[in-house]
Amino acid sequence: MVSRNVFAGDTRRVFAGDLVHWTFLFYGGDWQLFFLNTTCFMVVIAIASVISLHQQFSGNRNFEGRADPLTRANYLASPPLVVSYALAGTVDIDFDKELVGVGKDGKEVYFRDIWPSTEEIAESTYKSITEGNPMWNDLSVPESKLYTWDKNSTYIHEPPYFQNMTMDPPGPHGVKDAYCLLNFGDSITTDHISPAKSIHKDSPAAKFLLDRGVDSKSFNSYGSRRGNDEIMARGTFAYIRLVNKLLNGEVGPKTVHIPSGEKLSVFDAASKYRAAGQDTIVLAGAEYGSGSSRDWAAKGPMLLLTGHERYTIDLPSNISEIRPGQDVKVTTDTGISFTCTARFDTQVELEYFNHGGILPYIIRQLASKK
Repeated sequence: MVSRNVFAGDTRRVFAGDLVHWTFLFYGGDWQLFFLNTTCFMVVIAIASVISLHQQFSGNRNFEGRADPLTRANYLASPPLVVSYALAGTVDIDFDKELVGVGKDGKEVYFRDIWPSTEEIAESTYKSITEGNPMWNDLSVPESKLYTWDKNSTYIHEPPYFQNMTMDPPGPHGVKDAYCLLNFGDSITTDHISPAKSIHKDSPAAKFLLDRGVDSKSFNSYGSRRGNDEIMARGTFAYIRLVNKLLNGEVGPKTVHIPSGEKLSVFDAASKYRAAGQDTIVLAGAEYGSGSSRDWAAKGPMLLLTGHERYTIDLPSNISEIRPGQDVKVTTDTGISFTCTARFDTQVELEYFNHGGILPYIIRQLASKK
């Protein structure tokens, strides 16, 4: 067994997304590990504050700030490669020829000496898979067919998606005299729309938690609190590196409430528009919504919405008159008009829109089969 310290300048952390990830670690090493939650979302402020230069990580996306918004660049690698680069202390290394380092016993360590075989990984990871977990098995579970909502919970909250829902779909609707809530450029990913990482201390979500007696050390992350719609609505467009053209390129999750001219958080501005019964839209360029499949990237804006011109988008009132890829006319209050493509790319997406979203669609489908 090779024993080798991680390079002193590296910050070490593990997203324990599954057992296999951290069984790659070395038993005799000097790792200082942060075991984060098992859905790859939890980067709490205490950890996030030390991550600012660069990172090597094992993941499936290569966007700026993917693992943490404080980091501007990242390098994708498999879990054992992440460990190997951390041991070497650099990504500028040829593992075929160069030393990873020197072990505690003084022996030279090459990459081939520490790369685990498939058999070693399987044996270590799955040898106790059938033993069970007494702590999990001993949990008390209420005997009820329906979930009992806890009004005081900041993790799980009854969402508003089905309030006042009828069995008849609401049908398509246009947008009239809408203000622009946000004006983006290209490549706004789901991480920008609905960040999953740490909750910033100055954010609307942080204020919401503090008002309910949650200490800042217990904020956790948006990803871990995604069962609470009140927090996730406040976290929508709360990404710290947002660039909003309404603020002339200023970086941060802010916008202008156009009627008053106030600079507000995105959530507070959206709340003012909603309270006044004013429609809002988001302007964005190419690749809007790319990135991880994240349900809150769709649900969050829906909860926010009820930019300097006002926009009207004309849609037929009957769903049968709308087809996938159809052009729609957008008119501003200054007299400028232009044509856009409605991104209903399939007939199924049109059905979801007609029902007011996929969740009401599913409920109506299930109810109709009884």
